[in-house]
Amino acid sequence: MNSTIDPAEVAKFEAMAADWWNPHGKFKPLHMLNPCRLDYITSQIAAEFDRDLSQPRPFEGLRLLDIGCGGGLLSEPMARLGAEVVGADAAERNIPVAQVHAEQSGLEIDYRHTTAEDLAAAGERFDVVLNMEVVEHVSDPLAYLTACHDLLKTGGLMICSTINRNPKSYAMAIFGAEVVMRWLPRGTHEWAKFITPDELYALIGQAGLDPVDRKGMVFNPILWSWSLSERDLSVNYVTASIRRD
Repeated sequence: MNSTIDPAEVAKFEAMAADWWNPHGKFKPLHMLNPCRLDYITSQIAAEFDRDLSQPRPFEGLRLLDIGCGGGLLSEPMARLGAEVVGADAAERNIPVAQVHAEQSGLEIDYRHTTAEDLAAAGERFDVVLNMEVVEHVSDPLAYLTACHDLLKTGGLMICSTINRNPKSYAMAIFGAEVVMRWLPRGTHEWAKFITPDELYALIGQAGLDPVDRKGMVFNPILWSWSLSERDLSVNYVTASIRRD
């Protein structure tokens, strides 16, 4: 199967690998965004698989893939909630960083230097696929989302987040985050690769999945925190979709 990996994109994240778990380093925006992402992910999984989040390990028995896992910022909380987690990343240097941190945290996570396409070709199947802030970095979003479809069991859930494409997203995600705040190295994002919510819904549908929900993730500069929004999908947003076939 042809790979949708963009070597230039992988090289960017390889250069930042060692900094993953530093909340004040290059991945500060992800550390700040993580509670908001986790709120959405856990509530969607709980609703789809009828799990009680007040239980100590509510995701016991679910097999979950975290694509573009980086240093494991989402893989670790999913493992703590009881899921059997595979963390996959195309940037090879991220994997030992993630493995060491999981070991230090006493967590068993199966981290692999691989791609969605290779996992799908190998016949791997999951109840949940987390596809967070990856689709704007691949060379062929439809082929990539089709691989995500193939990785899901029937009735499986994909959570996919990305960045909208409009003047506001350029101002916030590129000029604001990379130039003004210097939260991210310049060139981390390419505005032309951003995807509008309607475009993403169409791509998800073309990939064979049924999109069932979308919400915005909105940064409040006064409270210095992120929250979910039903209406404001103008910059960061997240979607949920189901494999029905």
